[in-house]
Parts: sequence; structure tokens; C-alpha cells
Amino acid sequence: MANGWSNGDPFYNVWRASQVTFDSEHGGQMTLTLDFDDEDPNYDHKSGEYRSNENYGYGRFEVRMRAARGDGLVSSFFLYTGPSENNPWDEIDIEFLGKNTEQMQINYYTNGVGGNEVMIDLGFDAADDFNDFAFEWLPDRINWFVNGELVHTETDESGTLPSHAMKIMVNLWPGIGVDEWLEPFDSSILPVKAVYEMIRFTPYPFED
Repeated sequence: MANGWSNGDPFYNVWRASQVTFDSEHGGQMTLTLDFDDEDPNYDHKSGEYRSNENYGYGRFEVRMRAARGDGLVSSFFLYTGPSENNPWDEIDIEFLGKNTEQMQINYYTNGVGGNEVMIDLGFDAADDFNDFAFEWLPDRINWFVNGELVHTETDESGTLPSHAMKIMVNLWPGIGVDEWLEPFDSSILPVKAVYEMIRFTPYPFED
């Protein structure tokens, strides 16, 4: 888990291991908590980020989670690799913007090029209860799912999809300088939590 550093703008927080907790009484539920920080003079807030040790290739990536609600917040489940691993910046995202948790934002980056955001209307509030979200990263497409239902597909056009193995990651963060996207962050709502019940990877090709 990330500890003692920050991504910098637009992440308005420092990552601390203390903000990632596990509840053995509820099947090992993982909770990310965003709260005030009094240790780093450069950041007023601390939150949690958790990532896999290994990088994963094509397959199905699933999460069962409850998002955080509140203007300026992002709760996430995503894949990432980049220059820190001597790779191009590749990424595949599921994000919940706290300003409207009745939608899911999906996106992907290939060699640092993004701008592929799509908003998916859920028909429920992802901050109210646990729901299942997933994507299948395949050689020729990415399929996104909500509670087992296919909601969006991106197909490969001359190498436009990510191709490098990536880490599985989750985090909860407040944005600064991105009010048009997230709405202004209001710290009076703290502490806030995003809770994860399950994260699962199934390699491709899938068995029948």
C-alpha cells in the first residue's frame, strides 16, 4: 500500500498506510478512509491507496465495492503502469465521482493518451450499498460490466488500447484545481470511506 508520499496535483492528499484497514469480522472488507492529516505540512488530508505487487495482463478484473459520496471525491478501481516501471503510461479505469454516485466514469490511457471518458448511468446509487463492477481487458477490446450486465465496449483501432501488463489498484482521493470535473471539495464532510468487499482477477483466455 502507498505510504508517506503524494501523487501531487490534482490529488489533494498524502497517502498513508494507516488509512487502509481490514475488517476480519466482515470477511476481510478493506476500507479506505479520507481524513485530515497533521503530519505533512504540504497536505491537509490523508487517504488510502492499495495496489497489487504483480502486474497482470489480459483478463477479467472484478470488484465489489461501495463508493464514497461527496463533492470533490473520487473512489476508484483501475489498472496502471507507467514510467516508474519503465513502461509507457497505460491505464484502464472505473471511477466514481462523489458529486454523483449514480454514475460510473470509465476511461483508458494508451502510451499516456487518454480523453476516452464515458459516463455510465447506473440506475442506483453506488454509495448506498455494495455492487459488482468489472471490465474485461482483451487483445481487441475492453468490456465494462455493472452487476454482470455489459454496459460499454471499446474496440481496438490500430493499437489504440493498452497493451502492457499493469498493477491492480484502488484509491480514494479529493481533487484540487479540477472543480469543473469533480466540483469543489468540501472538507467538512470528513472522514469519508470507500469500502471494498472483493477484488478478483481471471486470466484470459477464459475457461468455458
